[in-house]
Amino acid sequence: MSDSHTAKADDSPPPGGRGPLDRFFDLTARGTSVPRELRGGVTTFFAMAYIILLNPIILGGAKDVTGATLSIPQLTTMTALSAAVTTVLMGLVGNAPLALAAGLGINAVVAFQAAPVMTWEQAMGLVVIEGVIIVILALTGIRERIMNAIPLALKHAIAVGIGAFIALVGLYDAHFISSSETSPPLALGTGGRLETWPTVVFGLTLLLMIVLYVRRVPGGILISIVAGTVAAVIIEANAAIAEGGWGVVTPTMPDELFAVPDFSLFGQVDVFGGFAEAGVITALVVLFTLVLSGFFDAMGTILGVSDEAGLVSERGDVPRLGRILSMDGVSAAFGGLTSSSANTVFVESAAGVGEGARTGLANLATGALFGVTLFLTPLAAVVPAQAAAPALVVVGALMMMQVAKIDWDDLELVIPAFLTIMLMPFTFSITIGIGGGMVAYAVIKIAKGKAREVSVWLWPVVALFLLFFAIHPIETWLGVR
Repeated sequence: MSDSHTAKADDSPPPGGRGPLDRFFDLTARGTSVPRELRGGVTTFFAMAYIILLNPIILGGAKDVTGATLSIPQLTTMTALSAAVTTVLMGLVGNAPLALAAGLGINAVVAFQAAPVMTWEQAMGLVVIEGVIIVILALTGIRERIMNAIPLALKHAIAVGIGAFIALVGLYDAHFISSSETSPPLALGTGGRLETWPTVVFGLTLLLMIVLYVRRVPGGILISIVAGTVAAVIIEANAAIAEGGWGVVTPTMPDELFAVPDFSLFGQVDVFGGFAEAGVITALVVLFTLVLSGFFDAMGTILGVSDEAGLVSERGDVPRLGRILSMDGVSAAFGGLTSSSANTVFVESAAGVGEGARTGLANLATGALFGVTLFLTPLAAVVPAQAAAPALVVVGALMMMQVAKIDWDDLELVIPAFLTIMLMPFTFSITIGIGGGMVAYAVIKIAKGKAREVSVWLWPVVALFLLFFAIHPIETWLGVR
């Protein structure tokens, strides 16, 4: 994010000597301070805390090949534990404001593609393998070379696309827009009207957040989330809200604050059993989907959030990229060990960046709060999407500013950049947006007789994406479906 979007000057790092936190996290070098980092970390937590409830719902609602289900309380514990550990590790090793937790989309692959053809232990074993593969790709430098080979204009397009994507996520999760089986596919509120109290909370919280942010009020995003939550709790207690009207989280004060965590699912993994249970081809298809989604979802998020944080150099390089990518793979494997599905970098990290986070110190705050929720899981059900989602909309708008860095007069980049930006929100997938842009970029270069300008590291990526887009016909041809 540019300097014009940073906090007030009185929140800047002191000119005196550097303390141990400053030296370890390079706070002064990145133009930040401990208060800003902590506020950013807390904001990121509130923006992504919904995963503690949503991930258990997705995984707990599916059955494996034996008909077994996973315990919701156990999944809740493992989701919080996994997010806490991996987020802190990313902060310490990668020194980047990139929080991690069980990835949406990836958990759906585990629940609805892997589990029906193998046991839960075997499905989580594939997740561990996915993480190991990503770590190998990172340690060998292959993953970093692929990221560095992407044209700078497309890197900016990825950031813009993610901005549109997270804004859509925020609007949809808050029920400010809704889907429809008739035309149009998306509509305002319910049936084209805004008529519910949760929508009012979202709208007022968003307006408050905009006002505080443009006035450069330190902690404006976090203040707005807290204010929106308080309003939601009061409204829920005094108004007749339809069941499910708030979405996943209903803002009610819990009967008890503390809950004893259940760690029984930790280590319940069968690494190679899925190949025997489901068959080699079926297991490989699932593994391919997991690796591709985990690889490019995280890659896009890392580039987009880092660009917004002002960490990307003029050449498009991200500091400590090798460490960041390695930790992403380790985190995915750890998600398998905890049976919480693969962890990945969350786009909601951009909310913390919008609050000023620039280093891994913010991750310590986010991770600590996830750790606290191990014992305070009832409190995780207090902050509704209508209070947290406005942060995604505001930060999404700020990320759209990267569009000015794209040369829209270069026809060889316009279409790939456009597809990258538009496919992310329209398909609800970062991976598909990157894939569409990469394939279009390569095709245009071939058509112009400039195939040699495409990095050698991008051709395997283009081939993999073509295979990814054709995976369903291939599965049908192979008799997998």
